Amino acid sequence: MADPRSFLPLTPLAYHVLLALADRARHGYGIIQEVDERTDGMVRIRTGTLYTMLQRLLDEQLVQPVDTPEADGADNAPGSRRDDRRKYYALTELGRDVLAAETRRMEALIGEAHRKHVLDRTTKI
Repeated sequence: MADPRSFLPLTPLAYHVLLALADRARHGYGIIQEVDERTDGMVRIRTGTLYTMLQRLLDEQLVQPVDTPEADGADNAPGSRRDDRRKYYALTELGRDVLAAETRRMEALIGEAHRKHVLDRTTKI
């Protein structure tokens, strides 16, 4: 298997897509919704951009199509209708390892920012 660190750093979009798939398989619109909700609307992914990114992640073997989303805990809320035309995606083992490696990399950066008292400044974003 490839070294997960060889994929780093991830683009913010790639990170958001992988993170959206960390807890369960999702279809494209489900990924868009999850990212929008998790970021309180700060990150909005357009459909064309998402599917271009998903193809790249498929090519890199970080995600895989899932035939039976129910078996993988996909986003099938009670009362929702299953649409067999939708394609569901899930993280591969490599994708999960890459997501973890990128998270550790960003944690190290945040640690350095804390040590340099970046957040102690009076400027607020």
